[in-house]
Amino acid sequence: MIGIVDYGMGNLGSVTNACRFLNLDARIITRPEELGACRGLILPGVGAFGDCMEHLASHGFVEASRAWIAAGKPFLGICVGLQALFEGSDESPGVAGLGVLPGRVRKFVPTPDCKVPQIGWNRVRYQRAECPLFQGVPDQTYFYFVHSFYAATTESAVAAGVSDYAGVTYAAAVWRENLMAVQFHPEKSQQWGLQMLKNFGELAK
Repeated sequence: MIGIVDYGMGNLGSVTNACRFLNLDARIITRPEELGACRGLILPGVGAFGDCMEHLASHGFVEASRAWIAAGKPFLGICVGLQALFEGSDESPGVAGLGVLPGRVRKFVPTPDCKVPQIGWNRVRYQRAECPLFQGVPDQTYFYFVHSFYAATTESAVAAGVSDYAGVTYAAAVWRENLMAVQFHPEKSQQWGLQMLKNFGELAK
């Protein structure tokens, strides 16, 4: 079973519906005690970094998530679920992230051609095409993004795919062994986003 973490905020409905469409054995979990029945874990996220970390802590999922990743079990972060993996974010100074990846999340600076937040479709260029999420998904595919903050590739040696926005090249996908995360929303990215979720489902069998 794939556990979809419910920590009081997040895009649970769209992620859950996408998993159901793919016939993945996925279930929303609300307590760390439920992790024992899971073979894969999805951390979805929307909203502010600080709120995300506060809710994770209050629901007992900070140490549980770190332990899950350290144990080598399949983990997928989505949107703020990617940002939470880093040490902190300029969105919420003084709030620590999960800290399983080095670096800090930065804010886009608007340009005449690029408003903040970035809302819409953007292309992802593979840096490490062997990433399990990418199997069967063409390089340079467009995915759906909604975000104002990003993980800089200079701070993320685990960037598996990158995108460009507002003069910045940032980590659109990260990968380290069992740990995977994407800045975009695969559940809202039609065929190829669903393929990525299907690929994660295969890892969690």
